[in-house]
Amino acid sequence: MAAEWQGKSRGTVLGYKIFVFFMKNFGLGAAYFILYFVATYFCFFARDSSKAIYYYFKERLQYSKEKSLWSIFKSYYVFGQTIIDKVAISSGLRDKFTYEFDGIHLIEETLKQKKGGVLISAHVGNFEIAEFFFGELEGKTSISLLTTDVEHTAIKEYIESVTNKSHINLILIKEDLSHIFEINAALARNEIVCITGDRYVKGSKYLTQSLLGKDAKFPAGPFLLASRLNVPVLFVYVMKENSSHYHLYARKSQAKQRDSQMLLKEYAESVSWMLEKYPLQWFNYFDFWNSKNT
Repeated sequence: MAAEWQGKSRGTVLGYKIFVFFMKNFGLGAAYFILYFVATYFCFFARDSSKAIYYYFKERLQYSKEKSLWSIFKSYYVFGQTIIDKVAISSGLRDKFTYEFDGIHLIEETLKQKKGGVLISAHVGNFEIAEFFFGELEGKTSISLLTTDVEHTAIKEYIESVTNKSHINLILIKEDLSHIFEINAALARNEIVCITGDRYVKGSKYLTQSLLGKDAKFPAGPFLLASRLNVPVLFVYVMKENSSHYHLYARKSQAKQRDSQMLLKEYAESVSWMLEKYPLQWFNYFDFWNSKNT
């Protein structure tokens, strides 16, 4: 497979429709049950992603061969659960889940400074439900998510058609860099700007940093941008702890302004810490470490 992420996620609208049908008509348990078959299918037929996640378990986490193979199935299963949970929570079933806040005061303190803030997350856990945590913050909090055109898919359009409208504003990354003006405007309104920092697209600028004991390429943009905005920067993750409980973690960066490499180092350390606690919730199903060159 290609060493870098190609900007697209696997899945079909039909698959999502099946899960939504079972969830709405038979409950979350029924949707989770279907996942056993889906996760098994991916183990055998999604060869590239299975190979990449096997490398993560075997080489980066130092699991045995047997544990690594079994963890591939469990990873797909947990990933499927987070997708179903997102649909369920945004469809009015929020009370079916419980939520724990760890470091939420850091976000509140950031907002009290009245100059906005940047949250950097990763494809670790279920950050897409973070807006439901932010609803617990004091006062009204607006969230803007920095994203790319390639992430606008038929799947997202379908999900939006069966769930309540998201209150997250999308800021599209553009080649002419006009999105920088939108980010500055959002920060001037004391809003939170969210960025993911763990998917490098081939051909774009990158920074190198060790993650779980091996160097990997990270997109330079999030760290160059966040280190220059002169606003608080936090690392935020929303992790699934059991079938009905989620845990939000927020940690504040201590990197000096304009020190993008130190910011990336702190970020990689925070991601590593999360993966030590939740090893199955690494959802980057591509050759993140370019293992062909190992």
